[in-house]
Amino acid sequence: MLFSPTFEQGILIKRYKRFLADVELKDGSVITIHCPNTGSMRNCLFPGEKVWFSTSDNPKRKYPYTWEQAQTDAGDIIGINTGRANELAAEAIANNVISELSGYANLRREVKYGSENSRIDLLLDDPQLGLCYIEVKSCTLLEEGQGYFPDAVTTRGQKHLRELMEMVALGHRAVLLFVVQHTGIASVTAAQHIDPHYSELLQKAHQAGVEVLAYSTEMSVQGAYLTKSCPVKL
Repeated sequence: MLFSPTFEQGILIKRYKRFLADVELKDGSVITIHCPNTGSMRNCLFPGEKVWFSTSDNPKRKYPYTWEQAQTDAGDIIGINTGRANELAAEAIANNVISELSGYANLRREVKYGSENSRIDLLLDDPQLGLCYIEVKSCTLLEEGQGYFPDAVTTRGQKHLRELMEMVALGHRAVLLFVVQHTGIASVTAAQHIDPHYSELLQKAHQAGVEVLAYSTEMSVQGAYLTKSCPVKL
């Protein structure tokens, strides 16, 4: 995934009102940028460290800048824009980077499915391979050397696990794919200490036949792409 134009750099001052952040530019001026992350951003906020943002040419936007990446105290890069995860996953599947999901003829996005009125992030289908439902999650929480998901209690994430189990019960393939947007994360596990119900439900989903995958992301101001499989501890 190439970014055009490439991202600009600033220094994070603070995030506030959930969707806003103030950033200091090289000339000392301060701008307010949009924060496209609805989560807690636990361990993603490093005031005084570098951040990178994109610029929109849409004249109707109140805030033309969007927060894309952040740098931690340790120098790791975090992908802040959770919306990029679906794009990265779709591109990686199309380029056969995710070997577990190769061979399908078609890929569709945001398809309605399940008894709880959800939309699947990615749906693969093929005359021989059948249907494969893929729920994509962006993983950015790193604590004591371990990557975790979620970073806050997620009733929506719990619903998605139930929907994936339902698809398996109907005879389809179902996959939970963690897009790891933190260069310091080497493995992923459920954050039992944050959302014990999600952790329990993930175990049940895995036992029911839902496949759980994770892939690392390479990130720069020029672009981002999935690179390799990342271990998942269940």
